[in-house]
Amino acid sequence: MAGDTQRTVSRAQQTAERLLEGTGIAINGSNPWDIQVHDERLYGRAFREGSLGLGEAYMDGWWDCERIDEMVTRLLRAGLGDRAESVWVRMLYAFQATFTNLQSRTRAYIVGEKHYDLGNDLFQKMLDETMCYSCAYWKEADTLHDAQLAKLDLIARKLELKPGMKVLDIGCGWGSFAEFAARQYGCHVTGITISKEQAQLARERCQGLTVEIILEDYRELTGTFDRIVSIGMFEHVGHKNYSTYFKTAKRLLAKDGLFLLHTIGTNTSHLGADPWINKYIFPNGILPSVAQLIKPTEHLFVMEDWQNLGPDYDRTLMAWYERFEEAWPSLSDRYNERTYRMFRYYLLICAATFRARSTQLWQVVFSHDRPARYDATR
Repeated sequence: MAGDTQRTVSRAQQTAERLLEGTGIAINGSNPWDIQVHDERLYGRAFREGSLGLGEAYMDGWWDCERIDEMVTRLLRAGLGDRAESVWVRMLYAFQATFTNLQSRTRAYIVGEKHYDLGNDLFQKMLDETMCYSCAYWKEADTLHDAQLAKLDLIARKLELKPGMKVLDIGCGWGSFAEFAARQYGCHVTGITISKEQAQLARERCQGLTVEIILEDYRELTGTFDRIVSIGMFEHVGHKNYSTYFKTAKRLLAKDGLFLLHTIGTNTSHLGADPWINKYIFPNGILPSVAQLIKPTEHLFVMEDWQNLGPDYDRTLMAWYERFEEAWPSLSDRYNERTYRMFRYYLLICAATFRARSTQLWQVVFSHDRPARYDATR
């Protein structure tokens, strides 16, 4: 019996080693991107459950890797990304996404409760002083804080903000852009979020400014705004709601207004999400392709500008990771080891997807009945 078990484990490891051929990744090797296996059950779990099983096995301590970001980058560049997903899990998500509105009004607050409400103390330690939880702009910046300020100002300049303008921030997070637009440009900002923790901290940060923070779903909004911005929120909208989202933006945007969308995107059109990310980080999230993003805007907006900042997100995530690691000793009395491994894994595998150019970060500027030419700023 013991011999049979040993042969099974050995065959599983041999299969894993064959899959890794050409990636430069070794099992129990000496490179920082090599996987160190602590529990032989890892192989069977990963083969059965794909990326979900691999991620959960890491959270359970079955394996380690010093540079998970480099390991996953190598896997993606070798074309093993799709093979890392269980066929059945992928089919189940596609079925649900096709026949169910995973981002309906009643389900819209799930991601806030699951991820963004985890604890403001954790995010305050991981992020910089702006509390921007989205890709920074590293063109001329050397620090995370400077890069986030550069991103906020880039967006403000693209929107051509002027004092007194009414600005809507859809998915305002902890109020980073709302505070910036009010303080630096003299705008009146309405920010909406689906996270109670975010709303509370955003109100504290924007106290005394011409900013209103509302806990509300975007579909419930009324009013008219000179400018609309949405930073890192579209990933939670869902393909069934893209049309509603853009129609809502058009309804709320004043004539001659501008609308900037800042979102992660994928290279191909499909209905899918990484099963581990979907379960533990961003429930019901889905990334758009270029085609999926643009199609619902037909007959609604003019697309004025499109910029890809994808590689900057790799550097942003690695900066968050370094801050998270440095801060962990001060957080470990509140969060357990499993949460630590979950966040570490999340930050590093996401950095890898941008490094491998599997995912992108787009800033798209739309206009509404604007007669003048739009000159894009960088």
